[in-house]
Amino acid sequence: MPSSYANLLSPLDLGFTTLKNRVLMGSMHTGLEEMPDGYDRQAAFFAERARGEVGLIITGGYGPNRAGRLAPNSDYIAPDQNLDGHRKITDAVHREGGKVALQLLHGGRYAHHKEIVSASAVPTRINPVVAREMTTQECYQTIEDFGTAAKLAKQIGYDGVEIMGSEGYLLTQFTAPRVNHRTDEFGGTPENRRRMPVEAVRNARQKAGKDFIIIYRLSALDLVEGGSSLDEVIALAQAVQAAGASIINTGIGWHEARIPTIAHMVPRGAFTWAVKRIKPHLGIPLVYSNRVNNPAQAEAILADGVSDMISMARPLLADADFMKKTRLGKAEEINICIGCNQGCLDNAFTGKLTTCMVNPRACREVELNIAPVKAPKHYAVVGAGPGGMAFAATAAEHGHKVTLYEAASELGGQFNLAKIIPGKEDYAETIAYYDAMLRKFQVDVRLNCRAAVEDLTGNKYDAVVLATGITPRTPEIPGINHPKVLSYLDVLAGRKPVGKRVAILGAGGIGFDVAEFIMHPHGASDPAKPDIARFNEEWGIDGDYANVAGLSPRGMNMPCDKQVWMLQRKPQGKFGSTLSKTRGWATFVEIMMRGVAMIGDAEYIKIDDRGLHFRTGGKDQVLEVDTIITCTGQEPLRELEAGLRKAGMAVHLIGGADEASELDAVRAIEQAVRLVAAEA
Repeated sequence: MPSSYANLLSPLDLGFTTLKNRVLMGSMHTGLEEMPDGYDRQAAFFAERARGEVGLIITGGYGPNRAGRLAPNSDYIAPDQNLDGHRKITDAVHREGGKVALQLLHGGRYAHHKEIVSASAVPTRINPVVAREMTTQECYQTIEDFGTAAKLAKQIGYDGVEIMGSEGYLLTQFTAPRVNHRTDEFGGTPENRRRMPVEAVRNARQKAGKDFIIIYRLSALDLVEGGSSLDEVIALAQAVQAAGASIINTGIGWHEARIPTIAHMVPRGAFTWAVKRIKPHLGIPLVYSNRVNNPAQAEAILADGVSDMISMARPLLADADFMKKTRLGKAEEINICIGCNQGCLDNAFTGKLTTCMVNPRACREVELNIAPVKAPKHYAVVGAGPGGMAFAATAAEHGHKVTLYEAASELGGQFNLAKIIPGKEDYAETIAYYDAMLRKFQVDVRLNCRAAVEDLTGNKYDAVVLATGITPRTPEIPGINHPKVLSYLDVLAGRKPVGKRVAILGAGGIGFDVAEFIMHPHGASDPAKPDIARFNEEWGIDGDYANVAGLSPRGMNMPCDKQVWMLQRKPQGKFGSTLSKTRGWATFVEIMMRGVAMIGDAEYIKIDDRGLHFRTGGKDQVLEVDTIITCTGQEPLRELEAGLRKAGMAVHLIGGADEASELDAVRAIEQAVRLVAAEA
């Protein structure tokens, strides 16, 4: 056992059972739950993580009754349901030597169907349907239903259950005055408001017996007006412990909170200070979750006494073998989660199948498998961006010979731009991972080498993969060559200076990244040395936890020393429409708080010494700015394709070279992996 991970790799004795290490795989609703062959696919998904040696797996959430299901077609755990499919999951995990718990999640007012109920009939901005207030009898019946569901979970082979009391779901709706306006025994005093979760745990323990893991997912920090105080959180944790919980897991923030908790701009370990305040008051294991993505960080959190276990969800999408590689001392080979949310949470919250940008096999374990090749080929890959690196590493891993050409002096392509955007620093982790894989599988990497057609033709290679990326599109505006005008590549890659008054043309993802880059007063930081105090100050979080729900009375504070206008041709209301579903809103809020002005429906007239001349709403205007940055789209770089095809070479296009309408690393990396599978 590497001494540097002594805490992380140590077993955890729960009395009646022992977990092999201190990592809990946090619950994720992946979309596999609703698929026709969902149980088979979940079995493969979880078995791969069990084989990767995670200590305890938590499934996606299942309602404890019909009203609690998340969507009309979601399964729930009740005597009237056919639960045989779950045995495929439990059997598969147990065959791999793992342990698995079923999450019992009552959606309350966050569910999306016509029968939703809650503590009180209080609207939420994230659901157009207002939940009906539960009757007192329904409250008691729901407590019984949690217990019955726990008993059924044990019968179908689960090692335990996690009762979801965080993120603003039903049990949190009972504990917080924000939603609980009741006057019966389930409302009013803090003790009455915590009656529902406490009795749910007690009933689950009574019905499931002693030799069964019961985890309670506690909202350690609500981050919403009308949430719980620290004293109330601790009192709930102690009451849940007394009611029979084996472990207390923690969650941060409600889904309706206006503070990001899981997006990439959230520093690593951003909420350890809140969880650490709870631990001294408990006698059972406590779990920290939120923005932990590597073993060194996890080990440090445990060593610092923040918690007894670490919950990781997205990192185990990114790399199912996270814990196995940690145990073997191969941390440099872990495919680190970069917090992008693009393949996972963005998909989950828009009804698509969850996957992972850096690991396209996640949730596709049944369909996307690559066997070692029987007839190896020699590939030339041109371009060492995300797609090129992914193809080269994956092809070499499975037995092909690969030569990788890159005109620049370093690997990474567009990720070298992403990693300098404040909040996106973790994108460097993907470059480091592929660097390790390219070396491990002996890819011939040729940096500072701009491949020409003659380098790639003849009998040198069986096929060429063009991952050459894009070039910025130059808009046709009179005066576009004025010295005031810079492309986004000039600003991000060329580091050309930007004035105090700036106009950004284009409001897609690149435009917002450029705004973040030029408006952030501190720039990119070292993610291994997170400035949590600054994050709290900027987003209005009370790091002392002296105020209810951890909200600072000072509110948000995001300074900026520039005056920035962002313009787009689309109407005003479309700003940010192409951004990430689960983190784009936070980026939007951040640049708005830093003072960006947004102008839609803009027709660009000309650029001259005065600045940008444009028309909107039928009125001509001039922005007298120092710098104009174009973020107006891009074109694919395919300059080698025609010559290669003329020479009779087999050519494959991936990433931006294939389609440049939006820079999309999810598509680029998936194309790369699927191409290897197709060529096997």
